[in-house]
Amino acid sequence: MTAVTSDSATTPGVAVKPPPATEGDPHNPIHNTFWKRHRSEVEEDLRLLRAQPLTFYPGFKFYGDLESIRVPGAWVIGRQAPILEASRNPRVFSSASGVTINDFPQEFNEYFNSIIAMDDPRHARLRRLVSAGFTPRMLARLEDSVQDQARLIVDEVCERGECDFVTDVAARLPLRIVCDLMGIPASQHDFVFDQSNVILGGGDPEYVPEFGDLITAILNAGEALTQLMDEVAESKVGVDTGDLTSILVNAEVDGERLTRAELASFFILLVVAGNETTRNAIGWGLVYLTDHPDQRRIWTEDFEGVAHGAIEEIVRIASPVTYMRRTVLRDTELEGQKLDEGDQVVLHYLSANRDEAVFDDPLSFDVQRNPNPHIGYGGPGPHFCLGAHLARREIKVMFRELFSQIGDIRATGEPDLLASSFIHGIKHLPAEFTPTRPAGAST
Repeated sequence: MTAVTSDSATTPGVAVKPPPATEGDPHNPIHNTFWKRHRSEVEEDLRLLRAQPLTFYPGFKFYGDLESIRVPGAWVIGRQAPILEASRNPRVFSSASGVTINDFPQEFNEYFNSIIAMDDPRHARLRRLVSAGFTPRMLARLEDSVQDQARLIVDEVCERGECDFVTDVAARLPLRIVCDLMGIPASQHDFVFDQSNVILGGGDPEYVPEFGDLITAILNAGEALTQLMDEVAESKVGVDTGDLTSILVNAEVDGERLTRAELASFFILLVVAGNETTRNAIGWGLVYLTDHPDQRRIWTEDFEGVAHGAIEEIVRIASPVTYMRRTVLRDTELEGQKLDEGDQVVLHYLSANRDEAVFDDPLSFDVQRNPNPHIGYGGPGPHFCLGAHLARREIKVMFRELFSQIGDIRATGEPDLLASSFIHGIKHLPAEFTPTRPAGAST
């Protein structure tokens, strides 16, 4: 779009692109600083976002003088209806130029984002190949694994009476399940966890202390995971070990197979998306259950009967993936606003999951909310989350084990939030509970 300087006259129907934001602008939702504030401040700014016409938020340098990463600025869509419209129209709103607001090279986007940073026909081809591993048989095999791992995780902390709920509980289940799914040995779990934190938490100084080395750190983490995947995949060629890697390296759909690079990229996506997002849903779940003991009581008194509604409400209000970016392929209109070819738009799922036009009292946490048409796993269309069913299963089983073994667990402080506009993440969350014996202990 054409920039208009801040001292130009504003003409009705003509958008004004504001001057570049300062690095620390706390009111720009595409800036990491926005998300490090108290939850009440974030919610108020998101309310204002939904109340105003479609708005362009300016770009900025990602970190100081680091010129290799820039944020060009984007239209931020905070209401659900236009997000659904854009999601159903990938021929205009493209994923192929990247799904975050960072101005990364195309090769970088595909390496770290796999099929979510592609358009058809490439997206359809790769999704068809990887879907060969997400069969009812494979998901059924994981059912027992999810249950066993959840019990082990709670056993590991239950005698202590306190824990960091994120690192000791919420992060462990999805990490172990993704690694089990891909046939990654248990000895590599911590290694995978550390690399995934760098890739998605690169904007947070806890994970990448030296910002000038950000690109190098992310690339090194990606290469480390690629090497691990290469080693595992090589051992499974021509062998059926029942895990997803053996299925994918040996699968052939319409005469096509996954390349080495495609398999490695998909593994990185699974590790990042399947691990980080589910761990944050579980983490936010404890936050909201602690904040709303009445809702916790409703769920614990009828766990199975309320579980579906409780899980959907956790995903809605947590919205672990804050947004996905799309790039406009041709001049178009959305909500009456003209968008130019090349403009970036941000589908802000977290804001849309609080849309007053869709949800009654959207900031309340209601485990019996019905209907609950959230878009916590993305909008409709070709990019709907492939692992949504598995993620829901993990959340349910984890809370069932927690309620069963350490039923009075509660958060004892504010969540330590990830400095990221892309992932609605919690790095640490202190929790306390009455110590109990491990479920696996002999009586």
